[in-house]
Amino acid sequence: MVANLPLFPLSTVLMPGASLPLHIFEPRYRQLTVDLVTGVVPDKQFGVIAVREGWSVDDATAALHRIGCTAALLDVRRLPDGRFDIVTRGGRRFRLLDIDSTARPYLTASVEYLPDEPDPAADHLLALTGAARAAHRRYCATAWRSGEWSEPAGDVRPGELAHLLAADCLLPMGDRQRLLEQTSPEIRLRMVRALLLREAGLLGRLRAVPAPLHTFTVGHSPN
Repeated sequence: MVANLPLFPLSTVLMPGASLPLHIFEPRYRQLTVDLVTGVVPDKQFGVIAVREGWSVDDATAALHRIGCTAALLDVRRLPDGRFDIVTRGGRRFRLLDIDSTARPYLTASVEYLPDEPDPAADHLLALTGAARAAHRRYCATAWRSGEWSEPAGDVRPGELAHLLAADCLLPMGDRQRLLEQTSPEIRLRMVRALLLREAGLLGRLRAVPAPLHTFTVGHSPN
């Protein structure tokens, strides 16, 4: 299905089901926030797309990854000087088809939604989901203090689990983008397990802990 979405380029990758707080201060994204709140943009949905490392968003055609994730606006707080603090949640993955930089102050795009391949049989994935969850527990026990993380619910579908396991872990952007682009639930679970084990091992050897993701998340495009 083809749809039109406002685009919000960021130096991060939004995962389906993940929460993304943003501090909005650039004029074009203040306007986007107003359009979301007032219904100019339907369904309070926009697209978050990662900017390739080392690129400027001004060269949108080359700078942006081709696969992104919709974000649903959940909460808005307007500040006295016109800035906004908003909370969003990741929804559906999409592929960029065409970008328009003239229709609105912010980028808009024609996109097609990117479905997953069918889940393999549940019994086939049982051991794999358990191994991925175990890798997530190991990472979080190494990276975060007690009470700073929680496990996804036990009834999360295998197709959704890898995204949720990766959401609160500070994986490099390239790894997060590859997870987002992967359409096989089985391969995605194997990928996230390997990545979390790798990162937990690195953190253990470095005797360092990562800064929370929201430390670096701001509401403007990289330049």
